[in-house]
Amino acid sequence: MRTSSASGGTPVTPGGNVPAKTSPLNATPESDIVYTNPDDPDATLPELATVLSNTKRGPWEESETIAKQRSMREGKPLLIWFTDSARSPMCKAVSQELFSTNDFGNWATEKLIRLRVDADVKVNDPDLDLGASEDRRVRIIDYAAELKKRYKVLGFPTLVMLSPNGEVVGKFRGYKRGDAAFLWGQIKHGEAVSAESTKGWRSGLEKKGYREWEDRKGRKIFARLTAYSKGTLTFIEPDGTRSRTQEDNLSDKDRAWIAEQKKTRNIP
Repeated sequence: MRTSSASGGTPVTPGGNVPAKTSPLNATPESDIVYTNPDDPDATLPELATVLSNTKRGPWEESETIAKQRSMREGKPLLIWFTDSARSPMCKAVSQELFSTNDFGNWATEKLIRLRVDADVKVNDPDLDLGASEDRRVRIIDYAAELKKRYKVLGFPTLVMLSPNGEVVGKFRGYKRGDAAFLWGQIKHGEAVSAESTKGWRSGLEKKGYREWEDRKGRKIFARLTAYSKGTLTFIEPDGTRSRTQEDNLSDKDRAWIAEQKKTRNIP
């Protein structure tokens, strides 16, 4: 069996390697949702188009919140890369030899959601003065430190892979020049384990009424329909995020599904 400096990778097995503060994401019961206006819970719901457009959609996300939402919605595992781009030679090496290659980029775009947590924090926002920029930089540094603690990251580079329900399915620490193929193999294995785990998770939620919805732009959301009235639909995602949209904004497939449901229930 081959070993490597990247062999700090933890074996990936379904249901294993879950850190103390991380647990699989379960469906949020309606009774656990706190509404801003309990008399009219749908009054200020964001439009689904706004919710789905709230993503960077670059190769690497910079917000954990957005990255996790994309992972859940698209059914893809989340690969978190803890790096120190300014001071770690091996972080630079893994970037050059693997992450910056077209082959990996094309594969990862199809298979993963990626999040980079960089110890080298720079804030380049022309709208902020020097004091505000430094304040934001400190907040980002503190948050990155919290993520490192949560996932028990002890050095750079470290990769952590989460399934869409938040379960840790792989952790790989360290890198040695020339080991790009070996590390990519570990990442591919983690992706396969996640895909199998996600099937069971989604299957359980589908029994509770969750399904995949798609808008006219091909953007997807995994959610449960909680209300329908005169062409307006209200959704809830497994993490409790709620949104609304008009029937005309959905794909032909979803509109056909709605028509079938209305027919079954004798809804005009």
